[in-house]
Order: sequence, then structure tokens, then C-alpha cells
Amino acid sequence: MGKLTVTDLKKHLNSKSREELTNEIIGLYKKFSDIRDYYASTLSKNGMRDVLEKYKKIIKDEFFPARGFGKLRLAVARKAVNDFGKISNSNSDMADIMLFYVENGVEFTNAYGDINEQFYSSIETMYEAALKHICKSELVEDFYTRCEQIVSDTSGIGWGFHDTLGDLFGGYLDKDAEK
Repeated sequence: MGKLTVTDLKKHLNSKSREELTNEIIGLYKKFSDIRDYYASTLSKNGMRDVLEKYKKIIKDEFFPARGFGKLRLAVARKAVNDFGKISNSNSDMADIMLFYVENGVEFTNAYGDINEQFYSSIETMYEAALKHICKSELVEDFYTRCEQIVSDTSGIGWGFHDTLGDLFGGYLDKDAEK
């Protein structure tokens, strides 16, 4: 089967009755959690906030679950950020969840000591992506203090982590740095 185009999808949808379309959407809603999250975010008064909190909980549980130690499956936490990005149309909420990932990584290493290069690289990559997103979305004023606090919270962490985050912060947000 070839790639389905938007035109093909339109033809398919136009061939359905209203009842058939409703049943198809309900079927998708029942089968795919992303569809449920999408509708929750658009149809409910606090929907987007609830969906954001759901994805933040996924991230938090990888670092600091309610019981036991975090599994630290960074791929699961990153997937939560990416999945939220597919649903959200809020630049501010997207910046929030990206920084939340970084903050949890910083808190984890402060709580448990040095981790490994792959861990720090993942946190640094997300921090840079967040900074780029914040600048592109013109949200610097809203997130400057939080981004600065992340760098401050990393002082004393090894592997050049603090220096890398500091350089990223300086390159993207430092008001005193020459652009």
C-alpha cells in the first residue's frame, strides 16, 4: 500500500455518513490514547492543563516515582515531551514541559550523584532545544529566571555538565552576552 495522501483521506471521509464518521472517531478515541488526549485538551475547560500534568507525571515517575527509585528510562521521559508536543498548540506549555524534563534531570543528579555521559548529554540536548524554542517563541521574559535557575542548580555537578548548560544559557539568553 502506498502512502495515504490528504486527498485520499478526504475522499474516504466524504464517502461516510455522519453516523459512520462519528463511529469511526469514537473507535479511534477508544483505541489511541493520543486521540483521547487531543480531545481532552480541546473539549474540556481545563483539558490542556490536565494533559500537560499527565505528561509531566510520566516524566516525574521516570526520575522520582511515588515508590522506590526512578527507572531513569530517559527514552520514556523524552517520548512524553515529544508526545505532548504533538497534542499541544501552546508554545508556553511546550517550553514548560521541556524545562520540566531538564529540572528533573538536574534534581536527580543532585540527589544521587554523578550519572553518566549519556544521561548528561540527554539533559543538555533537551535544555538546548528548550532554549531554542523559548527564543523562537519569544518567551524569554517568561522563562528566563527558570532557565537561569537550572544552571545555578548544576554547580558542582561533574562531567562538564554545569559548564555546558552555562554556555548554552549564555549563548541563548544571557542579556549581558554579545549577540
